[in-house]
Amino acid sequence: MVPPLCSETVNLDDPILAHARKDYPSLRQDMTIQEALATIRKVGIGERIIYFYVLDENERLVGVMPTRRLLTAELDKPLSEVMIGNVVSIPDTATVLETCEFFVKNKFLAFPVVDQQQRMAGIVDVSLFTEEVFDLAERQQSDTIFESIGFRIEQVRNVSPVKAFYFRFPWLLATITSGTFCALLASIYEVTLAQALALAFFLTLVLGLGESVSIQSMTVTLQILRNLQPSIRWYARALRHEALTAVLLGTMCGSLVGLIAWIWRGDWLVALAIGSGILLSICAACLIGISVPALLHALKLDPKVACGPITLALADIFTLLCYFTMAMVLL
Repeated sequence: MVPPLCSETVNLDDPILAHARKDYPSLRQDMTIQEALATIRKVGIGERIIYFYVLDENERLVGVMPTRRLLTAELDKPLSEVMIGNVVSIPDTATVLETCEFFVKNKFLAFPVVDQQQRMAGIVDVSLFTEEVFDLAERQQSDTIFESIGFRIEQVRNVSPVKAFYFRFPWLLATITSGTFCALLASIYEVTLAQALALAFFLTLVLGLGESVSIQSMTVTLQILRNLQPSIRWYARALRHEALTAVLLGTMCGSLVGLIAWIWRGDWLVALAIGSGILLSICAACLIGISVPALLHALKLDPKVACGPITLALADIFTLLCYFTMAMVLL
């Protein structure tokens, strides 16, 4: 019998197969209701069964039989006529956290776990997830937030101020370095800024958009990479998908900010430069948000710890490059 999950025995990154139950009766789709009930009495139902799952001759999952339907159907009816054919299943590659999301999203009391050929590998029911597990999920969510800005929460919990400084300052130093580089970069475009002072007015907004978009892309990529080894093919496919999203985001944000700049300053060319600079910088930010975690993962480095500072630093640099370059070309 699988022990209940608790904060001492489970990690949200555990494979769900490690906690799935195997004590379930196998029902065939060509069985009648009477034969199915006889099988259940003979095999038993384990600790707790809410649904019964129906398999074909190759052990592939083809349907689900709720307990109420099984007990009220006519005894001579075949399971194939009574079962529900559309079954929501959990892949055997899923983690405990991803399984939690299945329960939250679908509101079912149990799920079958299947392999790539849809063969049954186990059952997970709601009793697996105790209150302690959801408390643990909240704590690990907090850890993820801290990891995204460059350090693990365990490293700064209950430590001296000097040690906390040791863990936190290197990442702040990275931010200072990138900020200084951005300042030097802006000085190269001093003439462009002098020609259109309105560019400086929107600089904070442009940097904020670039950082927000890069962190969004980075977060999505980190979630995907939890159970995926990055490859050139995957990267190209992800880049195409994110590129379209980036163009839509950049077009909408650039148009909106450009319209504000035109109404405020009354100069359509400056508004065009600001809007097109935002479009280009958001596209660059999306590229950075995908590329940094993918590269770190491919190099077998911990992407959760280093991604945040590196992504933000690169996003700031490329945002300024795109913004000022477009302004210099158009103005």
